[in-house]
Amino acid sequence: MYKNYKISTPFFEFGPKAYIWGEELLALAKQLDRLANKYDIDIILEPQTTDLRLIAGNTSERIHVFAQHMDPIRPGRGMGTILAEAVRDTGAVGVMLNHAERKLTLPEIASAIARADEVGLATMVCADTEEEIRAVAALEPNIIVAEPSDLIGTGIAVGREYVKACVKLVADVNKNILVLPSAGISSGQDCYNIIRAGAVASGSSSGICKAPDRAAMAEEMIVAVRRAWDEARHLWEVSDAQRKH
Repeated sequence: MYKNYKISTPFFEFGPKAYIWGEELLALAKQLDRLANKYDIDIILEPQTTDLRLIAGNTSERIHVFAQHMDPIRPGRGMGTILAEAVRDTGAVGVMLNHAERKLTLPEIASAIARADEVGLATMVCADTEEEIRAVAALEPNIIVAEPSDLIGTGIAVGREYVKACVKLVADVNKNILVLPSAGISSGQDCYNIIRAGAVASGSSSGICKAPDRAAMAEEMIVAVRRAWDEARHLWEVSDAQRKH
């Protein structure tokens, strides 16, 4: 876990995968930057590797630029791989690892987290099953994206019980790891439900990329995250006040 990495909660994550790139992605990233400031929510954005510098250099600190992947190599030989130092020098602040579309072995994840920590990059690691989530948590990434791979891109969102179970599972291993239950997020209501179930973040890929108006869908989701978080915080404050009396 890269100790110096800070992100405010709640936060939102957008992974454009290979749907959007270049100037089209930059235009959307600037819209996300505006929404981040408007609703006081940090946003993690994972561009194509070739767009890391473009996005990092044209957005504010509320947009946390992460690479979509990184290889656990050191400077030297490694044609076709992605080097941690090269990612860092684009202005990116982190890297996603072990997405269902780019799976790694557990030793590879451990090595990549160690390299990211070494150069000053945060790590966001995807995990599917209960066994994998527990194993990844033991490696101490900054964030775990808990997502059943069979729901990715389906528009069928993870349920409340899955969210609660994942949050508890990770907390039992390391309470400092942030948990982002994901997969199948296609609406603001999906994001709202995930936050109210106890998560600190929500996110989307195809739900935004395939929307007729991407910026409008992103805003719907971000507003839902903000609303759910504020409602939950109000209930905590009321409950705490009642206990004190």
